[in-house]
Amino acid sequence: MTARIALVLDGRPVEVPAGISVAAALRHAGTGEARRSVGGALRAPVCGMGVCQECRVAIDGRRRLACQTTVAAGMQIDTGTA
Repeated sequence: MTARIALVLDGRPVEVPAGISVAAALRHAGTGEARRSVGGALRAPVCGMGVCQECRVAIDGRRRLACQTTVAAGMQIDTGTA
């Protein structure tokens, strides 16, 4: 059995597998969208290594790359897509 941790995604509590990236957690807990473009289109991680910058989210109030950040218990993630 995989350990799970609790965090908050766009204001709602979710549980995801421990040790995964925030980008993977977005997919586990919902549709995988990380942000909205300037034109309002939903955007999701593309490259998985931080180059494309499509996975920018606010984590505990700081803008970070979801694909480069490992989930932590109690983490507050805001995608701005809700």
